[in-house]
Amino acid sequence: MHIDRSAIPGTIHLIDENGNIKGKHLKDIVLSPTPSDDPNDPLNWERKRKYMHMFCIVVYIYALGVPSAAVYSIIVPVAETMNLSADTLNTGTGYMFLFFGLGCLFWQPLAQQYGKRPVYVFSCLATTLIILWAPHAKSSGQWLGGKILQGFLGAPVESLLEISVSDIWFEHERGTWIGVYGLALITSNFAGPLVAGFIADGMGWPWVIYWCSIFGAVSTVWLFLFMEETNWSRTTIAPEDEIIDDESETAPEKSGPVVVSGEVSEDGELESSDPVKKPKTFWQKLKMFDHKRPFMLWTMAIQPVLLVRFPGIVWAGFMYGSGLIWFNVLNATASLILSAPPYNFKASIVGLAYIATLIGCLIVYFWAGYMSDWIRIYFARRNNGVSEPEHRLWSLLPFMIIAPAALILWGVGAAHNIHWIGLMFAMGMLGGIIILTITAPVNYVVDCYREGAAPALVLVIVIRNSMSFGMGYGITPWIEGMGYQNTFITAAFVCIACTLTFIVMVFVGKKSRIMTKDAYWDYVQKMIDNGMAH
Repeated sequence: MHIDRSAIPGTIHLIDENGNIKGKHLKDIVLSPTPSDDPNDPLNWERKRKYMHMFCIVVYIYALGVPSAAVYSIIVPVAETMNLSADTLNTGTGYMFLFFGLGCLFWQPLAQQYGKRPVYVFSCLATTLIILWAPHAKSSGQWLGGKILQGFLGAPVESLLEISVSDIWFEHERGTWIGVYGLALITSNFAGPLVAGFIADGMGWPWVIYWCSIFGAVSTVWLFLFMEETNWSRTTIAPEDEIIDDESETAPEKSGPVVVSGEVSEDGELESSDPVKKPKTFWQKLKMFDHKRPFMLWTMAIQPVLLVRFPGIVWAGFMYGSGLIWFNVLNATASLILSAPPYNFKASIVGLAYIATLIGCLIVYFWAGYMSDWIRIYFARRNNGVSEPEHRLWSLLPFMIIAPAALILWGVGAAHNIHWIGLMFAMGMLGGIIILTITAPVNYVVDCYREGAAPALVLVIVIRNSMSFGMGYGITPWIEGMGYQNTFITAAFVCIACTLTFIVMVFVGKKSRIMTKDAYWDYVQKMIDNGMAH
């Protein structure tokens, strides 16, 4: 396997208007990464096979996301019947999110070593069982312990799914499908409180947990039957002599498409003349473990720590976290604000309030997903066909405007008892726009460091969830000390300051990739030597 060490990680020749680049194309778009000639390569799957895998991803997200958030609309009844304070319940949520991140340090290398499929199936089953502990917890310690285990067992939902998405989609279409992932992740957290309120009013709040467990059990069976393995070892990485431009006097900056003869059809299926290689049968797809690899589990477990030296990865974790903390603030205060005078919403009505967030998510998805890909292709055409990962970051611009406005409307509105429609509008704006802080940082990391994306995303999630844990731990004292109005005005300005960092990355991101490219290719070479190239 050959590495072009002069290539800048993430810089690719995406558009080939003159047909001067050898390799696999879709019209004038150079396919990156370049697929192999094997029909079992996830990049070569038929569209319907890819769509089924994406549906399985959404099922998995909902099986883990709904029970993680269902308690948000029933905090008041849970606190009353369990003799626990709202602060304890929010602290439990903070610990859960912390271990959603820390658990990735265990699950991500396990998935690289043995396969993603067994990790998904086991994680879904284990979460289905552990959440049954919650209704029977006898103390705050037991409640917190259950939440910690729930976070650890559900950690693959945070960083492994993004890798599964990048396994099956090309660079020019990945943004759309990372958008689907982000939409599912956010809406699962909003759908949980929406349904939970009605279940709690009609059957009692413990049945919220029981129904989540039933759904998880059904999802586990579905995943076992239909979720395929997507681990695939690529045989070439960024070869230096693959881009040829006979008509240009100057070649574009070194990037990494692989030259292989052949084309890919419009439906995404490889057009290959190889009669020997056959797609897997249904029974072969049920195999629970990937092919044998050298045992490198402990070596892989420390890889995320080594990636702290790459500024783009650290920034992505910070940006992702700075969006998630406002999502947690919204969830932590929704039941408290809407259940209190003058609104006096029942748990079911608090749940209905999350319809606003679902509507917001659906509106923003088009920008977060499809437009993210369009922006990258647009800038590539203006840049002589060369695409930079920083191009996508401009999709964060609406977040810098809408999120602070929503925070002020939510906090100041609650402090002054404005009409509940105003609060619903704030929920919809904030709940929807947060998708951008999922899709943009995740796409940026995968675009920059595709060969090392798995451990890189673990670092992103650890940073993100550490920030989320801190906010979950401190939101109640913060509000008690400053009140809703001052808390959320402060939050709005903090949000603006955090989001402005994306403009810094637009201008310095490529420079940081150039400065660290030797260290990155050394890291990739070690992965290759250990048989863990992906």
